[in-house]
Amino acid sequence: MIALIVTVNIKPGFKEQFMESMMGDARGSNNDEPGCLRFDVLQDNEDENRIHLYEVYQDEAAVEAHRAAPHYTKWRAEVADWFATENVRRLATPVYPAPEKWEKRPPAD
Repeated sequence: MIALIVTVNIKPGFKEQFMESMMGDARGSNNDEPGCLRFDVLQDNEDENRIHLYEVYQDEAAVEAHRAAPHYTKWRAEVADWFATENVRRLATPVYPAPEKWEKRPPAD
């Protein structure tokens, strides 16, 4: 299993458009990607233009499938000019719950 923790800083004035596009990617990831076990969008409490993503994938093939998914490529194209900084991406390995306890979440709204 692979977890990604991504921090995105949005340019001021673009948050509403960014979040609308971000929700499309999040829903597509949760609903349409069998190898995506979790895709959470978190609002930073100290900076309204900072968003954190917590993503969990079955394996590297699932990460690559996400990057090739239509909802992801659409999102990347839409938000390309709205990043205030380079995104910070960290890789992690889920420890708890144990990998054998993970299962696909039910589709989001």
